[in-house]
Amino acid sequence: YLYLSLYPPLQAELGLNEHHQNEVVSYMRFARFKRGMCIKTVDSCFQDLKDSRLVEETFTVDEVTDMLDGLQSVVHSEVESELINTTYTNVLLLRQLFSQAEKWYLKLQTDVSDLENRELLDQVAEFEKSEYTSSNKKSTADPVKPKLAPLNEGGSELLNKTVARLQEENEKLKTRLRTIETQATAALDEKSKLEKSLRDLQMIQGDQKTNANQDITELENKVAALKSQFEKTLNDTAANQKFLEEDLVTTKHDLLKVQDQLSTAEKELEKKFQQTAAYRNMKEILTKKNEQIKDLRRRLSK
Repeated sequence: YLYLSLYPPLQAELGLNEHHQNEVVSYMRFARFKRGMCIKTVDSCFQDLKDSRLVEETFTVDEVTDMLDGLQSVVHSEVESELINTTYTNVLLLRQLFSQAEKWYLKLQTDVSDLENRELLDQVAEFEKSEYTSSNKKSTADPVKPKLAPLNEGGSELLNKTVARLQEENEKLKTRLRTIETQATAALDEKSKLEKSLRDLQMIQGDQKTNANQDITELENKVAALKSQFEKTLNDTAANQKFLEEDLVTTKHDLLKVQDQLSTAEKELEKKFQQTAAYRNMKEILTKKNEQIKDLRRRLSK
């Protein structure tokens, strides 16, 4: 893209700008010259056969076969040599183009399937025909075409400026990232402190629940003692059995009543604790900090 932008976007028959079309014309002249030399070589092979072997009026089948085999071998060698040379020439041409592209940090791609596209091949043939016809009408003096243009200082300067700009933007992004990381670290530290405070409050609440549980345990122990005493009294006298059973029922009712009172007291204690200013403030701080942490995470994700 950088290389093409140095030239004006003039389009020609092959869809290229004027500079690149001139380069194509130069290569087509070179290829036409090499093709003409190959044809002349093949013609000379046939002419040499005529001059050296066709000196008699009649030939046997073996003699004709031997002459054709010799001619085939020579033509095959010449054509193969020319095709190999053409391949190597094309590789050198691609090497020049790729070398210039690599200096601009570009990666060119080729589509080999287009090399057998009959429509494109016919288009190139028409272009060569029109170019050859127009060139015959011009002066016989063939101007020297410039070689592939090397990198200039202007292009290097443009590339250096682009690299410098990208490096500057990279440094700005790094600075901003460090700032966000610092803010995130501070938020995480604050969250750790709040979590520690919450754990302390939970421990206090847990201690209060433990005390309530101890009261219930004591009551249960008392009930167990009463039951034991009841069983002992039942074993001592059968006459007092009904009275003791009624007393046991009464005791159970009292136990349920006490348990209900303890449950109610526990709920009221927890409700009073939640209504304290310290609990509400701590809950509000935790809510705000969680929102800040969510916001920082969203910013970090962006």
